[in-house]
Amino acid sequence: MPRAPSNAAQDKPPLRQTRIQKAKREAILDAALDVFSQHGFRGATLDMIATRAGLSKPNVLYYFAGKEAIYTQVLSQILETWLDPLISMDAEGDPMQELRAYVGRKLEMAREFPRESRLFATEILQGAPEIEGLLSGDLRRLVDEKAKVIAGWSAAGKIAPVHPKHLIFSIWATTQHYADFRTQIDMVLGTGEDPFPDAAQFLDHMFARLLAPAPEGASGPASGPS
Repeated sequence: MPRAPSNAAQDKPPLRQTRIQKAKREAILDAALDVFSQHGFRGATLDMIATRAGLSKPNVLYYFAGKEAIYTQVLSQILETWLDPLISMDAEGDPMQELRAYVGRKLEMAREFPRESRLFATEILQGAPEIEGLLSGDLRRLVDEKAKVIAGWSAAGKIAPVHPKHLIFSIWATTQHYADFRTQIDMVLGTGEDPFPDAAQFLDHMFARLLAPAPEGASGPASGPS
């Protein structure tokens, strides 16, 4: 059965935090991200988090009600970060530039935030017990909103006819793969080189070809429902 999400009563920072208190709270969340991304929710313990943060367990419990409250806070921050590039997609911008920039931003996030990506993927694979409400609420509304924008671009002939939501899913899959399966990528490439420059070039080329509008008079594949 899914665990009930934490609320304000469970997550208990002081009403007015000093600079040191804020620093300790951030240290706890950063340490928790490390521990959760390596061991998952079940394998992680408050002792592990406290040790990684360089604090005592009672000190950790001063800021958070328990492991679940820390986990929920970490996941909420990850989701907020993950959604920023999609939120910033401009309906009034050039469609090809906006979508290719979105691909680029998502790939860069996979490079900069691999711990966050792996933890988020683990949560989803477990059925999203902690963020189910956010996924079916805020995320769904945002994807619906941006899918309408993409569908409008397709209908106006500014990009190829595509299923807008599956386009978004494809962007997520191809970019986050480089964080979630980095070990596999490094082993298969076997070069010891940074894979991201080549990945950026390849993905930009792939999505540019996919999204390019058909020439005048040519017909493209019909798009699915938005």
